[in-house]
Amino acid sequence: MEQTVITTLSDITLVNLQNCPVALNSIAKIFQKISDLGVNVDMISLAPSHGAYTTISFTIDDEDLGKILKFTSALYDNHDIKTIVSSGNYKIAVHDERMKNTPGVAAKVLQAAAEVNTDIRLISTSDVEISMLVTAADFEQTLESIEKQMG
Repeated sequence: MEQTVITTLSDITLVNLQNCPVALNSIAKIFQKISDLGVNVDMISLAPSHGAYTTISFTIDDEDLGKILKFTSALYDNHDIKTIVSSGNYKIAVHDERMKNTPGVAAKVLQAAAEVNTDIRLISTSDVEISMLVTAADFEQTLESIEKQMG
């Protein structure tokens, strides 16, 4: 029987790049330069565009923050891309193969987070996983609530 597996990661930095060109080639170049720095990107979210611009959000390990800040300051100087950074976060991932054919799993996870007033910074999903980035202050309560709801 398949089961729900909940995993966590600590020391995660959320990087928001505001005022990015919406052209996919430009976005690809940003992530290639991040890769060239040796920085691994985990969660990625692309906001709906506002004309020619969008906001890109992604997560990295806290230990790579220095590399990213140097890179993003150059983005601002050359392209007016504004960076907002939040470090010390936690990722909670809920994985279950049954999600493919079971409506309501996301609702349960979000309800569990809502019950403890979680400050969710970012959500990403696949057909079998829901990942949430939460603040350190909300991590323990959120994890307990999700475990209770999914158990």
